[in-house]
Amino acid sequence: MLVTFRTDVHADILMFGDIAVQLLKLMGHSGAVPGALLADDVPAALERLRQAVAAQPATIPEQADRVDDDNDDQDDEREPPVALAHRALPLIELLAAAAAEHCDVLWDR
Repeated sequence: MLVTFRTDVHADILMFGDIAVQLLKLMGHSGAVPGALLADDVPAALERLRQAVAAQPATIPEQADRVDDDNDDQDDEREPPVALAHRALPLIELLAAAAAEHCDVLWDR
């Protein structure tokens, strides 16, 4: 599932559903998709998200080295994990723009 966040004062943001739901919950929302925040509620949701992201570790710990000769080629091709703060940044920017202009925020599949 993909989730699109929309507001009138910022470009749409598209995220994978599991990350979007996680961020919605950090904002204090139920995580339901579709959903919306009224303009009056955006600043509080933005602040909760910023605080939650700041409380997360800045980097993702590397997995312990595994001895697995059969999967050596696959290990080299794996993408490095992305920290929550990096995934949240586009949504934080969208919420900040919506808060500054007092606009609603909507999201759907």
